[in-house]
Amino acid sequence: MTEKQQQDATGTSSSANGRLGSLPTQTKKLTKQELKESFFSGEPKINVPFEQIEQLYALPVPELLHLAQTVHLKNFSPEVQFCSLLSIKTGGCKEDCSYCPQSAHYQTEVDAHQLLPLEEIRSAAQEAKAGGATRFCMGAAWRSPPKKGKQFDQVLESIRAVHAEGLEVCTTLGMLDEEQAEQLKEAGVYAYNHNLDTSPEYYEKVITTRTYEDRLQTLKNVRKAGMTICCGGIVGMGESQTDRLRLLEVLANLNPHPESVPVNLLIRTPGTPFEKLSDFDPFELVRTIAVARIIMPKSRVRLSAGRTEMDESTQAMCFTAGANSVFVGEKLLTAGNPALQKDKKLLERLGLKVSEESANTKNTVPGGSGKACH
Repeated sequence: MTEKQQQDATGTSSSANGRLGSLPTQTKKLTKQELKESFFSGEPKINVPFEQIEQLYALPVPELLHLAQTVHLKNFSPEVQFCSLLSIKTGGCKEDCSYCPQSAHYQTEVDAHQLLPLEEIRSAAQEAKAGGATRFCMGAAWRSPPKKGKQFDQVLESIRAVHAEGLEVCTTLGMLDEEQAEQLKEAGVYAYNHNLDTSPEYYEKVITTRTYEDRLQTLKNVRKAGMTICCGGIVGMGESQTDRLRLLEVLANLNPHPESVPVNLLIRTPGTPFEKLSDFDPFELVRTIAVARIIMPKSRVRLSAGRTEMDESTQAMCFTAGANSVFVGEKLLTAGNPALQKDKKLLERLGLKVSEESANTKNTVPGGSGKACH
């Protein structure tokens, strides 16, 4: 795929700094003051040079957090959005993602099941809303949704039911073609989650059954259909610091930026190739979130998987770094998650409120049809 084709496919900048297949060329290094001033406005910038991302990451933690929180408060109030994630179809996935217990390539203790009944999904959505969630995400372990048969129709019916509950609807179902993306949008999906996972360079160490370009094409189809994009990655998979920054660079060079950027900490599930990787330094997680906040200032940065591995102090630092969304409920797809009341108590201690805003209060979808789901 040529650079021009990649730009057309994803909205990614065509500058040298945005090339996905090779490391960027060198640009002028800014002084620390110039660096801070270039991001202080809190306005989105496309074509952020890799060197500036690298400089931000290297700032002393107090300075980095100060800048991140300054940028954050220019765009958001001190609130945290609660989201709920339900696995509506678990296990048996054909992909070989090395972190995923739902892959059919590995022997794990995941309790596989086919699509959940509509009423079970509706009930879960109602329970999530009662607990303060404004966004409900449905995940299915597919390489891509089946185009024939009743399964996709069942998913569309479930989307309509959840949308009718007044929740912001998100789905994550694997790769989509244009037709599937349009059908999801019409059914009421506000956001589609499709993570890039890691840098282009480290990607083949994580998964071999799907290319980076496959993921970018799905993002193009999602944007074209008028849905918002939820796209981030996973840290702690043995990647280098450069890999983490390259992932952030690719995300920040999507135009427009993803409206939602989930940052996941690897859950080392027994039976997966990554089960014995070393602990990940929590300060590296905090730095990653802070840089994401600074270079994608209007995106919701979601502190996602792995919170059971974090103490409350680490989570508090992540909120200070600019994270303003978490997934609530006892499970995150197949992994454990902190209890709802524990989350509410932590936010109360930090003086943060639970956000009541959802897509129902908005009327535009950047890059899409101009109308959000209502």
